[in-house]
Amino acid sequence: MMSVPFDLSAERAVLGSILLDRESILGASDLLRPDDFYLEKHAQIYAAMLACLARREPPDLLTVSSELRRQGHLELIGGMTFLGDILGELPTAVYVAHYATAVADTATRRRLIEAGGRVTALGYDESDTLDVTLDAAEQTLFAVSQRQRGADFVPMSTVAQDYFAYAQADDETRSAPTGLIDLDATLGGGLRPGHLALLAARPSMGKSGLAMSIAYHMGITEKMSVGVVSLEMSRNELFERLIAIHTGINTQEVAQRIRRGDAQGIDALVALSDAPIAIEDRAGLSVMDIRSKARRLASVRPLDLLIVDYLQLLMSDGKDAQNRNEEVSKISRSLKLLARELQCPILALSQLSREVEKRANKCPQLSDLRDSGSLEQDADIVLFIYREDAYAEVGAARTNLAEIHVAKQRNGPVGTVTVRFDAPTTRFQNLARSPHKGG
Repeated sequence: MMSVPFDLSAERAVLGSILLDRESILGASDLLRPDDFYLEKHAQIYAAMLACLARREPPDLLTVSSELRRQGHLELIGGMTFLGDILGELPTAVYVAHYATAVADTATRRRLIEAGGRVTALGYDESDTLDVTLDAAEQTLFAVSQRQRGADFVPMSTVAQDYFAYAQADDETRSAPTGLIDLDATLGGGLRPGHLALLAARPSMGKSGLAMSIAYHMGITEKMSVGVVSLEMSRNELFERLIAIHTGINTQEVAQRIRRGDAQGIDALVALSDAPIAIEDRAGLSVMDIRSKARRLASVRPLDLLIVDYLQLLMSDGKDAQNRNEEVSKISRSLKLLARELQCPILALSQLSREVEKRANKCPQLSDLRDSGSLEQDADIVLFIYREDAYAEVGAARTNLAEIHVAKQRNGPVGTVTVRFDAPTTRFQNLARSPHKGG
């Protein structure tokens, strides 16, 4: 008699991969549930890992063993010795998806065998009409295929319920406010979860300044979680800008003031150290690197905004892009998918082409987006920064003012808002408010 299909080696490899690299569970959890494991103790270990993930704890040897102990299963699965043995069997966690697929496949085959037994029993049962029996058999087999493939279409009854819950939620809970009142009003409350927003301008217009002003407002004022990927500036430079924004001290004087023990600078340093803002400043990152790091950060604390500064410095995944335009297109699509996966807005900074400088009217246009026409297509929102004083002679009108052009908004109006730009601190502020020190 044939035995039911199972693959204990693959099951142990999945568990070992997660213990070896806690991020592996993000890939495995998309494919597996505890009842996909054939061996009960393997299922219990995986369930403990998912419990750690739900609490946003890294599923490592310590946290998983603690969770198993809390559930009363640690000794039943073989204790720390068994977990240590699994952990020691793998040199790398890179193949976790392959192992997880193998476990899922054998689980589906077991369910198909079980379903076949139930269908056979239905064939012998003559208590119902043939139509009822055939319908029951179809449902039995369909349940197996649905578990394997996932639901394809969502009925309108479910869509309606989900949308009602969405509409009932406060706008502020769904948006990432920039802190610029007129801009937030135009954007319907701020940047929306799952959206890719492009912030584009020519060099020295203040792209990084606006991005850090938004990060400051969200992280310091709103106490929301912000991730910043900086491929151009170091974390020290970004932190220096945050201190300048917080205090009103010229960015060029911040380090000197800190060295002198200036009370205002030291107080700002202490205040900012508690902000829920995380910075990744390693050069040469790819989209895959950002996806991996953002997932890891979001597993610890849900992200409310991810900033990427800037898009053209990113490396694409793989080497199949034929040219830079195609490479940038792949990057923008990947960022869009990441925004939807994390359900947080991504604000990606982008350079504009030199065509702006060749025109009499220097205001940016969508056609000025550099390297790829798909940037406009992939982005839900496109913002441009235009400062008249960057092109005019010293003393010209509109000094220290900036225009933020909402050039595209997928589900809202376009338009222009005027804000105050404080060049010494690189801070963008509401026009109605005078420059001030402090948050």
